[in-house]
Order: sequence, then C-alpha cells, then structure tokens
Amino acid sequence: MAKKPQIQSGPEAPPPKDPQPSVDRIDDLARRVLIGDILLPKFQRDLVWKRQQILDLLDSVALNYPIGSLLLWQSRQELRSENCIADLEIQLPKPDYPVNYLLDGQQRLSTICGALHWHGDDPNSVWNIAYDLRHRDLVQLDSLDDPPQHFVRMNKLADGAAFYKYCATLDSLSAPDKDALKENADSLFNRFKDYKVATVTLGDMSIQDVAPIFERINSTGTRLTIVDLMRAATWSQEFDLIDSIDDVLAVLTAKNFGGIDRKVVLRVMSAAAGGGFSVESIDALRNYDADLLKAAMDDSQAAFEKAVDFLVTQICIPGDSVVPYANQVVVLAELFRKCPKPTAAQYAAIATWFWRSAVSGYFSGWNTGNMSRDKEAVAEFVAGNTAEMAVVAYRPNYKIWQQKVFRADNAHAKTLAIILAHKAPVDLLIGQQIDVSKSLAWTNSKEYHHFFPRDYLKSVGVSASLSNCLANIVMLTSVSNKQITNRPPSDYLKDVQAAAGANLEQWLASNLISDAAFKAALADDYQTFIEERSLTIDARVSQLTGW
Repeated sequence: MAKKPQIQSGPEAPPPKDPQPSVDRIDDLARRVLIGDILLPKFQRDLVWKRQQILDLLDSVALNYPIGSLLLWQSRQELRSENCIADLEIQLPKPDYPVNYLLDGQQRLSTICGALHWHGDDPNSVWNIAYDLRHRDLVQLDSLDDPPQHFVRMNKLADGAAFYKYCATLDSLSAPDKDALKENADSLFNRFKDYKVATVTLGDMSIQDVAPIFERINSTGTRLTIVDLMRAATWSQEFDLIDSIDDVLAVLTAKNFGGIDRKVVLRVMSAAAGGGFSVESIDALRNYDADLLKAAMDDSQAAFEKAVDFLVTQICIPGDSVVPYANQVVVLAELFRKCPKPTAAQYAAIATWFWRSAVSGYFSGWNTGNMSRDKEAVAEFVAGNTAEMAVVAYRPNYKIWQQKVFRADNAHAKTLAIILAHKAPVDLLIGQQIDVSKSLAWTNSKEYHHFFPRDYLKSVGVSASLSNCLANIVMLTSVSNKQITNRPPSDYLKDVQAAAGANLEQWLASNLISDAAFKAALADDYQTFIEERSLTIDARVSQLTGW
C-alpha cells in the first residue's frame, strides 16, 4: 500500500461559532446554489426523489405549508460537491473561499432549483412542470410545446419579465376567467417569491465537530451518517466511498452479513489506511489519493471476509442481525487484517475475547479512548506480546439475566440466543433438535418461548418486564409453543416428562435448565426458577469466557 501522507499539525483550531439562525426566501436560496455560495456535497449519488414527491413539495409551497428547516455548514474545508443540479451548471467557488455546505435539505432545495430554473430539452424531465391556474394544481408535462393557456410553467416564476409576459397573454381570454386566472397567477408568483424557510448556519468547525450534529439529522426521513459526509470529502472520478463500501457488503451478503453498518466498514478502512477507528482518524481520509483509498478498501474487504468466516464457524452466528454489537466486527476485522491466519491458540483467544466483550456489554459505550486501546490491543496480540486479546470488560452479576428483557435490539438477548445455540437445544415437548440457524435469523420470534408463559404469569400478578426477562427464555418450535399456550409449568411439564423419559436431564441441559430450576417450575415457583436458571446461564458464561 502507498505510504500515507504526512499531515502537518497546524495551530489549534478556533472554537466553533454558535449556530446562526435566519429566515430566508427560497428563491434567494436557490440563486445562492446556482452562483456557488451554497454547495450541495456529494452525499447521495443522484436526486432520489420521485416525481410525486417533487410535486408534493412544490404544492406545499404553493399552499404555504411548512417544508422544514435547512442546515448549512460554513467552512473553508473542501468537500466534493455537485456541479450540476437539474441540468443546471453550478458556478465553482474560489479556492480557499468560505462556502456554505448544505447538510440538511438537499432534496428540497434541489427541487426548488430544478423547478424554478430548469431550461432543458428533455420533454420527459421531472422538471418539466407547470401549474394549472384554473384548478390550482401542479402537473407534470410531457412536451416542450406551449401548454394550455391556463398552465404556467414553473420556470417562469424565477424570471419576472417572462412571468409578466405570460400574464399578458391572459388578456385574450374573456372575463371572468381572465380575472380569476390572473389573480391565481399573481398569488402563485408572490408565494414563491415570498416563501421563507428557517435556516441554521453552523460556524467554521472541523468535521469531527460537525459529524455528531450531522448524524442526528433526520428531518426528511433520510438519515445521514459520517459515511455520507466522508463520501463528499473523498469523492473523485476514480473513487466513490459509498460504492466501494457497498461492493464490500455485496460480497458479505452471500454469508448473510450484507447488513453490516457502512460506518463499521469505514472504521476498518480508516485503520487500514494507517489511522484508527475514531471520527478524527476517519477525517484524515480526505487527505489521501484515490489509489491509497482503494488499497485500504481492498485490505478491509479481505479482513471482513475472514472476520465473518470466524463468526459463522467459530461463534455459530448465521448473520449480521445476531451480532450483539456492531463494533465487535470492527475490532475483529482489524484483527484479521493484521493476522489473516491465526494459530489454534489465537483462535481460542479471539473466541474468548468475543464472549467477554458481548456478555460484559463493553461495546455499549465504545468511545475514542476505547477505540485507541483496542487497536493497540490488536497490535500487541498479533505481535505475540500477549496471549489474550485485552478488553476492559468486567464479568456482570448473574442476575443480569433476570434484569435484561427479551427484545430484538437487546445485545444480551442476542448473546443468550448464541449461547443457547452452542448447546444444540432440543424441543422440550418432542425432543426434536432445534434448527438454531432458523432461530438465530432473529426475525422469527416464534422460535423463542417463555418457559413460564406470559399469560400465566400475568394471571398470578407477575409484571410484564419480569415475565419477559432473559432467564425465562428458551428455544422452542412454533408447534410446541402453540401446545403450551398459557398453561402453567406444573401442567405442561408433565407432557415434557412423559415425552423425554430417561432423556429428561439431557433435554433440560441442552436448554440450560438445571434440575433445581425444573423442580421449581413443577411447583410453579417462578422466582426460584429464574434464580436457578440465571445461575446455570452464568456457569455456561464462565466456560465460554474463562472467567
């Protein structure tokens, strides 16, 4: 890989300016886009709104409905930006000249620019739009010929002379139609000239400071991330960050890991380029040329393939949705990037690291300090300086399995599911081995069952949160689940005893249920059951973690 460029440390950056709110006319904002004062960074590949969304936005303006605020970032930092919007050429700013990057509102402001300033020659363009003055409605045209007289093209609203020339043609109509159309035309023109939106401008701050603000933007339903921001910072004809990340995810899709967050791939790429996992290190990617970025992404892809192989074969995780913490994959990929062929002892140590970091909840608060320490820990481990992968993790109290509830987004629920899968559980009613890959798809809640049925616990006054605790969860086929319904354990466990016979202890052990827990369940003693089951799960955790 090419050597990464040396980044010179300059004077300390001035503190960021407070956000500056303002109220601006949309036609002024559109003009500022066209002259290069407001730039639209390459966050998305293209304008993604459909025709109806464009018409709906313009209709909202015509009706004086709110369309949301805009967020600008005033900066001298260079982000690759669009030089053509709605077939309109955008003026380029002067070098080292402060510009305003549009962080939130690209689709909305692009729509306003396209509708008001389009002069293309494609009759099927999404910007070939007119307003029906008679019915007060927006229409999509399919011809460049003059539309019916009561249709005014939207691009005439940006040019006063063209608009009033159009209005003069209405004089040929008879009253009162002429008067009504002129009144509606004037109202439409004034609305688009006077319509205002709230704009907030962030001061000249670094990408590290902007990133957390940027990632909270969700005003139009499209959540933007640091990946989108860095796409604009690194884009060139030879390299597109999002395309490159998606190429990696496409390869992982074959093993059901294509849903890994793009930011996970970006963190590993940053490390592969010679940096670290943090936003500050990621920011440095914009100083690298396309060849180095592509080489770093190639290294990252090979690392992810090996990390996924490990998760599938060693940990028995069938897809990305079951990984307890996304950032576990970051560290694993970095480890396999530096050590593509671990020894048997190293594989065992990596597995121990996985279980410790999952059970302890270490990655629930992964900050910059943790990122740095973990990257160093990988280097020490690969160099053979340590026999274990260091992780600042502490063994939780066994009662955590009573305190955490079963939810799809709960990391401990996923961890318990993987732990159960390792025991090759059998269906307690029929003795059939559970298809753990089906259960661990994590979208099929029918494969999980409350050992003490929730409806039964509700009938005896147990709270919903306590009845849904992890210590009360087992894997069970949907058929057996329906047979149990809301029966108390003292009732349905008789069926289990009859079906299992001499295999009862084995069936229970495969579901991490001890003899003491089973006896408590036979007596419908829920408190004792979850206490004993928590201890059994904790004992299994000890085996997996070495704690």
